[in-house]
Formats: sequence, C-alpha cells, structure tokens
Amino acid sequence: MFEAAELGRRVSKKKFQALEPELHTKLLEAQRSLSKAEVPVIVIVSGVEGAGKGDVVGLLHRWLDTRGIQTHAFWDETGEEAERPRYWRFWRCMPPQGTIAVMFGSWYTKPIIDRVFKRCTAFELSQELARIRDFERLLIDGGALIIKLWFHLSKQTQRKRLQADAKDRARSAHTSPTVEKFSKRYDRFAEVSERAIRETDTGHAPWHLVEATDHRYRDLTVGRTLLSAIRARLQQQLPVAAPPRVTEAPNLAKLDTAVTILNRVDLTRTLTETRYRQRLSRLQKAIRSLAWQAFERGVVSVAVFEGWDASGKGGVIRRITRAIDPRLYRVISVAAPTDEERAQHYLWRFWRHLPRKGHMTLYDRSWYGRVLVERVEGFATEEAWKRSYREINDFEDQLTQHGIVVAKFWLHVSPDEQLARFKEREQTPWKQHKITDEDWRNREKWDAYERAVNDMITHTSTGYAPWTIVAGNDKRFARIQVLESFRERLASALK
Repeated sequence: MFEAAELGRRVSKKKFQALEPELHTKLLEAQRSLSKAEVPVIVIVSGVEGAGKGDVVGLLHRWLDTRGIQTHAFWDETGEEAERPRYWRFWRCMPPQGTIAVMFGSWYTKPIIDRVFKRCTAFELSQELARIRDFERLLIDGGALIIKLWFHLSKQTQRKRLQADAKDRARSAHTSPTVEKFSKRYDRFAEVSERAIRETDTGHAPWHLVEATDHRYRDLTVGRTLLSAIRARLQQQLPVAAPPRVTEAPNLAKLDTAVTILNRVDLTRTLTETRYRQRLSRLQKAIRSLAWQAFERGVVSVAVFEGWDASGKGGVIRRITRAIDPRLYRVISVAAPTDEERAQHYLWRFWRHLPRKGHMTLYDRSWYGRVLVERVEGFATEEAWKRSYREINDFEDQLTQHGIVVAKFWLHVSPDEQLARFKEREQTPWKQHKITDEDWRNREKWDAYERAVNDMITHTSTGYAPWTIVAGNDKRFARIQVLESFRERLASALK
C-alpha cells in the first residue's frame, strides 16, 4: 500500500509559487460555501512521524479563514478525559455546522499505538476499527464531511529527516514528544497502520495517502484534496426533513384495540400513603449509601427519564435527588435544542454532559427525543430516525463498556389519567406553568406516540441498558417502582 507514496514526486519552487495563490483563493471560496451550506468538516491528520504534519496544519490556518477552522491535538489523555468513555474527547471537539475541525491525531491514534506495543490483540484492534467505521458513518449520516489524510515517508527518508531536525534546535524544540519512541518501531507501525487504513477505507470516508518527501508536493496535494472533497460534498443533494404533517386527531378510544407493549402495563396498581412513606424512607437511605459507595469506587451512573406529559417524571427525579448529596449528581432537563445544539449532531449535547468518575447525571428527557418527538412531529426523516436506533444502542454500549450504569425509565399513564392531571394543572395556580398548548397538541397524537414508544422499547431495550416501564397512574406506586429499580441497578454495579 505505502509503495504508492514512495515514488519521489516533487514540485519545483517556481511551480509551487505559480500554483499556490490560485489554490489558496479557491479554498477560501470553498470555505465560504461550506459556511453557507452549514456543512461541518472534519480533517484527520495522521501518518509517519517526521512527515511534516504540523507544518501542514499551520499552512491550512494560513490558507483558510481562521474564524472557521480550529485544530485539536490528541496526545496523552487528560484526567478529565480518562474518567469518561474514549469518544467523549472527540465528541466535545466536533465542529459546528459550516466550520472545519482539524484533528491532529484522532480516534485512530490509540488503537494503532496499542496494537504496536501489544497492549491489545489483533481481534481487539478489529473490534475497535469496526467501531470507528460505525462512528464515521454516524457523523456522515448527520451531515459531516470527513477528510482523512495519511502522510507517508519511507523509513530511510524518515531517518534522514529526524537526524536533520535533531541538528536544528529551532525545529527539534517543536518536535512531537513521541517521535523518537515511535520512529524506532517504523516497520511495526507501518504494518499496523496499513491494516487500520485498509479496514477503514470506505466509500463515504476514504483515506488519502500523501507522499510527504517533498514539502511543496505534499502541501499542494493536501490543498487539492481538500478542495476536491469539499466541492464534491457541496454538489450532493442532501435529503431535507419533511415538514410536520397535520393529521386528524385520533379517537383515543381506539387505543383499546391497539396491541403494544404499553397495553400490557397494569395501571391499576396502587400503594397506600403509610406503606409509601415507609418504603420511600428505606429506599432513599439505601440510595444515599450506594451513591457514596459509587463515589468512593468511581462508579458512574446515568439515569434516563422518559414518559407521557404529566406522567410524573419531575416528581420521581426529586425523590431520587433528595436522597443524594447535591455534589454527586446533576440533572439535565432536555428541551428544544438551542442554536448551538442544532449546529451539531443530535447526540453531541448528551455526550458533553456525561458525568465524571463517581458522579451521576439524570436526564429529564433525553436522546430518545430523536425517535419520539422528532419522529412523530416530522422533524427527522424516516430514514434518519430509523437509523437512530442503532446509533443510540451503540452510544449506550460505549457507556456500559466504560463501566457506566445506565438506567432507563418510561413512565406510563392512561389517557384518562393524563386528562385529569392536565385539568388539575389548569385549575391549580402554582401548577399552571406546567400545562401548555403543546401538551394538548401532543395528546391529540397519542396513538402515534404510543406506536413510537413501542418501537423505541422494542429496538433499544438491551441487556446492558434495559427499559423499565413504570405503571404511573398512582404516583406513589410509580415513585417506589423507580427507586427500587434504580437501587437495584446501583447495587448490582457495585457488586
């Protein structure tokens, strides 16, 4: 593979000076078009040590408008990054729509290094490369353009360049700290890197091998590659989400004959006030103790609360948080995305809120809005929300593989109980802020939401992140059911 990048291609200084201004101008024009089209671009810069990757990144910042490009270097993990799943460090650096992120090192770096130094097996490398393919597919499906550049030098050329750099104090002072360590294992790196490139060279995210022996040839090749990829991306006709469809309000009585998972929930279950108080006190004490044990042992928890409007999510969350020291948890209330969030992949805003070691995050609504609200209201295309099941399962799989406890609750109530609670909110002064016109509109689409909930649970209730369906007509029973399930999940993880 790498022989194709060892042909000794060169560009004279005169030719470079003649070609560079026009290329510079065209790249700026393409960047402005990207901004208007709101396409995020990820440029991955990888390759042989000593190939001039840093020089190329510096050149890109000179060629392009620096207000729309940002470089991220991924060397050793920080303590903050080590406390979270590996892809957290990449998600937090994703470019907003219309901007460019240069990844100096990337999700490829650690798998390759681990395999070179035998910190993982060949099978484990293949597993990680498969995850990378899925990750890149997810980003591209979300609208991103990924340009992957691999800079290559022959072993002999690398040795000569590193020797020259060592003599030049100015250059050696800015050399990557890994150069000497990695260059000694050139052959092993070449072998593992070739495999990584081969297994992740896809039609939607191909690798571009750049011969880096001559810096002028290298720089022109990079500029032309970026320009060609951006132009091709801008010429694509992107699917546009269909506008919400206004349908006739369903007859709620028809739901009696609809067979879904929710129909099998026994909503008649109740709990007396005395029994409720007794069990609540015991459960809160147990959760308080488990939360501190989790903190001491570094166990992370993520709890997701979904359910019908007025199903009691807020009340359940308050009963949990009253049992936990406020320093150990954070509640994220998910509403319509902000402008900043709309400029990113829909999972971005949830990745960035993942808790640190020993802490927990409770999501009042969550990433499941993609397959509920966005599906029913037509904010996402059918193709988009259907592929989200796999994206969400992979997201939760990464959390649990990192050791995070994932607890998911759907609070279910009957249409009649919801109606009663809506009317109570309208008539109670301190509850009137809880009822909106949107709540009534959502109620009119009950059957569509019920089908969406049924599909959501069917596709995303996994062994590592199962759903707990809560019988919510009786608030006391619902709260105890959630607290018991949450306690069991924590206790099981701590065992």
